[in-house]
Amino acid sequence: MKRRTQKRLSRALVAAAALGPDARVIALLRAGADPDARDPEGTTALYAAAVRGAPDSVRRLLAHGADPDAESGGPTDGTPLCAAASWGETETVRALLAHGADPGLREDGGSGLSPLEWARRGNHEEAAGILLRATRDAPTGDRSNG
Repeated sequence: MKRRTQKRLSRALVAAAALGPDARVIALLRAGADPDARDPEGTTALYAAAVRGAPDSVRRLLAHGADPDAESGGPTDGTPLCAAASWGETETVRALLAHGADPGLREDGGSGLSPLEWARRGNHEEAAGILLRATRDAPTGDRSNG
């Protein structure tokens, strides 16, 4: 695939992940869009789908090889799991954890908070409970946030 076509598909993928519909995300992935695509600000498609609370898009991106722990590069962005936790998107939290997202991974470029801390700040008790169990069960990661 030509680099220019790949770039166009990848930009469209981030936009579709942010705005929907899920069918557009699937079509772009099938057409060859990079699942780790970033927009000009550095936001990843997976982060955008996590913010939108789109577990189907999240699962598709992960199935196509998106890095579950890739931190977005925008000034207010972080990890997909932190995004889902901060909005209380429990199904998206579950999807990310099922595909290997590290529940103890703190944001580097943003707040420095963990997914569990984000869920607690937003009073998202169900998401916090899922993350607390995942953090306790995780073989690695920072467990000081429980």
